[in-house]
Amino acid sequence: MSFFARLRFSVPVILAAAGLLSFQGDPAPFNRLASGLEYRIYHLENGRYVLRSALPAAGDATYPARIGRIMSLHLQFRTATDSVLMHSRRQNRNQPVRVPLDTVRRQQRGGVEEALALLQPGDSGVFRLNVDTVFLKSFRQPVPPFIRKAGSTLTVLAKAEKIQTQEEAMQEMQQQQLKAQAEAKKQAAQLALKEDARILAYLKLNKLKGIKTPSGLYYVITKAGTGPKPKTGQTVGVLYTGMLLNGKVFDASSRHGNTPIEFPLGQGRVIPGWDQGIALLPKGSKAVLLIPSALGYGPQGAGADIPANSILRFNVELVSVK
Repeated sequence: MSFFARLRFSVPVILAAAGLLSFQGDPAPFNRLASGLEYRIYHLENGRYVLRSALPAAGDATYPARIGRIMSLHLQFRTATDSVLMHSRRQNRNQPVRVPLDTVRRQQRGGVEEALALLQPGDSGVFRLNVDTVFLKSFRQPVPPFIRKAGSTLTVLAKAEKIQTQEEAMQEMQQQQLKAQAEAKKQAAQLALKEDARILAYLKLNKLKGIKTPSGLYYVITKAGTGPKPKTGQTVGVLYTGMLLNGKVFDASSRHGNTPIEFPLGQGRVIPGWDQGIALLPKGSKAVLLIPSALGYGPQGAGADIPANSILRFNVELVSVK
């Protein structure tokens, strides 16, 4: 999916305003292309942004040399009243947007494509575009009423970082992905250590003797059953009460007519902590499961009752194995 196709889905979202560039209120007049696109472009010179000279009315004559390459840049889209519609640094975790550079066709004149075609690596630009032209030519959708109400123009602020071949851009993206994965793994390991310490403190406070599994799950059998342990694929029936470590109950089978919840074990129908914990219990057992967030609902949480990265306690009874 192209950048402009992705952008279509984010246009209705208004974010809090924040500066990408500091050219608002710049006394320099806008230059203008034959299409009506207005622009100011700056390049870095001796540590200062210097206004580039006006381009020919037809646009940047050097642009054809960049066709087929990928431009990495940061973008903001603002209404005529300066409300921020899109902020790539915030929406893309400070990573640049990558835009394939293509021939700017006649039907794209005056749109975002023509604006970006004026940028060289390292340039910062402020573009003022006709809002009807942008939505018709770049986004291919009607102008949302709240944007039209704000005025007839749309301001685009852009900072071009680099231009690469497709192979270079792909290689860089892969490197960034590996780096992000390594960082996420590091953070997950740190969080797991903190949660493990919290669970141990909770066990001590509540005088429980928990058994830790290799995955980090703790379980305490409070009543040993005499039946067999369930196997992967068998349907189990479980009575339960789920709560946070502060004692707040977020769900219980007693709220649903005290009917056991049934699910096939080990099939991913429940959180991993349940798939792993229930498999440890003989039929008829009662137990306490203390589930670290990685085996629960993780950083997403679950609704209003289970915050992100919550350790969960479940009091469970395995009542049936089919």
